[in-house]
Amino acid sequence: MLKRNRVLLTGLVATAVVLSGCSTKGGGASEAKTGSDGVKYDIGVTDKTISLGVMTDLSGPFKINSLPVTYGNQLWAEDVNAAGGICGRQIKVEVRDTAQQADKAVSLYPELEPKVLGIMQLTGSPILAALKSKIVADNMLTLPTSWASTNLDAPQVFMIGSTYDIDMMNGLNYLLDQGKIKEGDKIGHIYVDSEFGKGGLMGSEYWAKQHGSEVAAVKVTAEDKDMSSAVTQLKSQGVKAILLSLSPSPAASVETQAQAQGLQVPIVFSSVSFDPTLLDTPAKDAMLSGNTYRVSSIVPASSDNPLVTKIFQEFDTKGYDVEKSDSFVTGYMHGLAWQGVLEQACKDKDLTRAGIMAAKKKSKVDTQGLSGKLDFSEEGAPSSRETLVEQPDLNAVGRLVVVQPFKESDDAKKYKAPHQK
Repeated sequence: MLKRNRVLLTGLVATAVVLSGCSTKGGGASEAKTGSDGVKYDIGVTDKTISLGVMTDLSGPFKINSLPVTYGNQLWAEDVNAAGGICGRQIKVEVRDTAQQADKAVSLYPELEPKVLGIMQLTGSPILAALKSKIVADNMLTLPTSWASTNLDAPQVFMIGSTYDIDMMNGLNYLLDQGKIKEGDKIGHIYVDSEFGKGGLMGSEYWAKQHGSEVAAVKVTAEDKDMSSAVTQLKSQGVKAILLSLSPSPAASVETQAQAQGLQVPIVFSSVSFDPTLLDTPAKDAMLSGNTYRVSSIVPASSDNPLVTKIFQEFDTKGYDVEKSDSFVTGYMHGLAWQGVLEQACKDKDLTRAGIMAAKKKSKVDTQGLSGKLDFSEEGAPSSRETLVEQPDLNAVGRLVVVQPFKESDDAKKYKAPHQK
């Protein structure tokens, strides 16, 4: 991590310590109180503050993305507080570094849980899996940076945007609409054996059934980095496109191997498979060839959206020594989603955890164009079925540009998620 990052990271941890001292009054007890404004509250809330938790990876394998998401969370909190807060209360952010280790997250959770109303960022599918039963038992509304629709069985999982399965079917429909593939074509899908990978595969297999196609699936492990064998398999099967549900490093290997083996087909990255730094690797030429796409439910850093412009103006003012990316936008979007719920709960005069859960179902989130339309009214259903499509661009901020704005395909519209009621 760069020197400036170490300073900022130290500040994040220090902030967590300071805020823990500020947020214990009115938190950590299940008995509800009523404030001078007539609003009920219990854990993580006082007459003056609302404390939200962040459990993220600031020192492990995903810190390159998690750190800017956390900064985005904090930018939102600063903006809200400068405007007077929510329900007459200032937002406090409690940050804990899990280092992407499930056992560390399990040990940190009991210390954090009594201090916060809910969690505005929980990074990683393994962390969510390790904590899910505790989150449900504590009725803790939790926003994960993981989009496997299989986790929508718990109403406490506050998933923002389209899920991995929806993304893949929307990406395939984009290729179909653009004439990059046709009905009946065989589609390759390289996926990591995890909730993330299996979630994406559900989407490609559903799409294939609707379009008379077949999915040639190649399962890999999280430790696999060299994708030469996977690409060789798919080439031998005559695939007309390749979908990637992988971490960035093996995704880059797919690009270089496809180019080396002369497999010139569209390659579609899941949102978390792309990182801007991949354009500084040997995969650069292949990724800029015009055949690489990424599906996402958050606008890129290159967007001319006024709020995105504002976010990166603040980025420049604060001097973050990390690359500009849509991870900052994602973190800010987390805040907007929580804001919608908190404002609804305030109208309901109930900032207890139970009140927050009730408010989530009827909240109206103003995404300000950062994501597609969000709807939390149906349990088990994705909050959005709209996905945008991007392509890498070396000269763009965040190195991505939009080639198709937010769109819900017919397949995504009629798809029933695993836990949808």
